Amino acid sequence: MIPISLGSWPTPLERIPRAAESLGLGPNDLWIKRDDVTGLGGGGNKIRKLQYSCTEALASGATTLITSGAPQSNHARLTAAAAARLGLKCILVLGGARPETTQGNLVLDEIAGAEIVWAGSESGSVVASIAEDVARSGGVPFVIPFGGTSAVSAQGYVDCAREIEEQVDGFDRVVVAVGSGGTMAGLVAHLGPERVIGVDVGAVSDPGALVAALLDEMPGPVIRAEQLQIKRDHVGQGYSTLTDGSSNAIRRLARTEGIFLDPTYTGRAFAGLTALVADNAITKGSRTVFLHTGGMPGLFGHPDLSRLLSGGTPE
Repeated sequence: MIPISLGSWPTPLERIPRAAESLGLGPNDLWIKRDDVTGLGGGGNKIRKLQYSCTEALASGATTLITSGAPQSNHARLTAAAAARLGLKCILVLGGARPETTQGNLVLDEIAGAEIVWAGSESGSVVASIAEDVARSGGVPFVIPFGGTSAVSAQGYVDCAREIEEQVDGFDRVVVAVGSGGTMAGLVAHLGPERVIGVDVGAVSDPGALVAALLDEMPGPVIRAEQLQIKRDHVGQGYSTLTDGSSNAIRRLARTEGIFLDPTYTGRAFAGLTALVADNAITKGSRTVFLHTGGMPGLFGHPDLSRLLSGGTPE
């Protein structure tokens, strides 16, 4: 499949020498792949996936994109933006109840014209019901899975892996947040499990099984769940909470490089990278690429934002 283009490619890949130095690494040891600046709707990794999903949607004659996510879903925001770009309607089915105050990604969802349906804990059945309603009213629904992740959309991160290879020579590993699994699956499909380290953010109960299942449906050699490198010790008290590691990581990258991370995904992922350095799993003289998957609007909707503002200098 040749996907439509919804972003600006290739995204930059840059050295971050001051952040590297703060971790005890050399100036050429740490690089950042800027998928936070993909160009559409505030940027983020979901654009690469949506290029494939929206290609399928247009081929099916869709009039309405329907997808689901958490209240501060970056995928939901970018689906709304993609629908606007393509002239389609968008319905977002979000878990939980409508908050008292509209903040963060929710502001951008509404500005982009998406219809938001609050589904409590029944997102799956609500999505199916809405799709039936759209069809009954004469429209053509296209349902994009939770997080935008499928074996087809994960090809967007095969594309990203190829970009990284073209942009930096001789890198040893890519470190990335793992939510619904598609980003890591695409990277592993092209780079192999030995060069990709995922950091679990707590979005799913078994990220290894999910990534492995996606890989089973993608071209390439068989990769088993036990071959995957996924750090699972940065979830803290749960997906929607702010961990100390994430808080420190956000301040570290902001104060050394002027680059902002989000509390849920990239903050946890950089905290995982920091721990790998502390444990000597990443050492001076090797070359690591940190994949910035975006998500900064979620920072402004996070309930623990005050903790970030009151924090000191990261150790």
